[in-house]
Amino acid sequence: MAAAPQRDGMSPSDGTSAATEQPRQRRLPRLSAPPALRYAAYRNFWLGSLAAVGGFQVLQFGQLWLIHELTGSPIYLGYVGLANAVPAIVLNLAGGVVADRFDRRRLIIATQTITAALIVVLATLTAAGVVQVWHILAIAAVTGAVNAFNTPARMALFPHLIERPALMSAVALNSSIWQGTRIVAPAIAGVLVALFGTATAFYVAAAGNLTMAIVVVFLKVPAVKGGRSTNALLDLAEGLRFIGRNSIFSFLIGMTFFNSFFGMAYIMLMPVFAVDVLGVGAEGQGVMMSAGGIGSLLVTLWLGTRRNVKGKGFILIGGAIMTGLSLAAFALTSKYIGSLPLAVALLFFVGVFTSTYMISIMSSLQMLVPDNMRGRVMGFYGMTWNIMPLGGMQAGALAGFVGAPLAVAIGGLIVTAFAVGPALLNRQVRTLGALLDHAERRGAPQPAS
Repeated sequence: MAAAPQRDGMSPSDGTSAATEQPRQRRLPRLSAPPALRYAAYRNFWLGSLAAVGGFQVLQFGQLWLIHELTGSPIYLGYVGLANAVPAIVLNLAGGVVADRFDRRRLIIATQTITAALIVVLATLTAAGVVQVWHILAIAAVTGAVNAFNTPARMALFPHLIERPALMSAVALNSSIWQGTRIVAPAIAGVLVALFGTATAFYVAAAGNLTMAIVVVFLKVPAVKGGRSTNALLDLAEGLRFIGRNSIFSFLIGMTFFNSFFGMAYIMLMPVFAVDVLGVGAEGQGVMMSAGGIGSLLVTLWLGTRRNVKGKGFILIGGAIMTGLSLAAFALTSKYIGSLPLAVALLFFVGVFTSTYMISIMSSLQMLVPDNMRGRVMGFYGMTWNIMPLGGMQAGALAGFVGAPLAVAIGGLIVTAFAVGPALLNRQVRTLGALLDHAERRGAPQPAS
């Protein structure tokens, strides 16, 4: 078994963990670094991830801008997202198998380097003035396929860089990267495109991905390998059976699916709420979307500073229930009351509750899953996020029959119902908090089926 990650300034000489030494050495100041960032290896990993995710956001901005310049057609904007999402959905499970069969550290280095090389190709074609629509779509598809192998490996590696009590902090900090760069990176990309051209933005995106590869090359962490069998298909089947027969994993991943497919579908319908329901236009839509983002980012940053969070099971299930109810309240009050301030307030709480329970789900999965299954479970988990565009399609189709407010309200109530049902019917789900506390103290047991 690999040694526990060492925190800065500590050298456990008597076998006592850093977590138990800390109270004897000094009392932490009230304003201190988030627990996960006290581990040097995770801190470097987090900074590398910040560069890579920022690069992805810049790449996405540049791709959409460039294809609009070339075609002037809104439908091609959707084609870019589809080209990136479909390979990721199809290959996520295979990526999880590979993450369990090979050295995850080397896999991250390889995939980040390949992604950087693909972006450099797109940048060079753009700089030379010979880029075509099919180039953009093809590179979007291949980068999506590569990311299907990168994401499970990253999700499976970072728990080895910290101790268990800091796991929720690490998950929250990982989430804050996506939320923060979603706000900042498009603005940076816009400035780069306006001042230096789209090709320059692509080169910056490539540099971000390459930075992550370099960071992982020098990452001080023991090589972590999963068990390797003789048949990858058998490994895949084993992973699916493992998830299926363990109700806790089925429940946690199922909640992610319902959130992606039904809960987050409201984002695709926000223009309808802004224009047709509330009549506040593009500026009002921006305010509403910002409110949700601010709520989500605030709770993410707060959880990132926590080392011990009590009542994990209650927070997870309660957060899911309140997410669905807040979403339904937003949709119905927008239709029947028509108040922008009320809509903004409710979307703020949608962001708060969504981040609360999604971070809880991810940290619970990481706490409970055995390491030899970690890549496959994370691959399946990642696939549920990639179906979000399909959720938008179903919400749009339903809105055509019952209207956007009722379609969003139905989606929110479905999220709530999925959280309440298993909690009432499944004893393991009801005692999830105790299971997580035990895993944090003793290691990650495999839940009984």
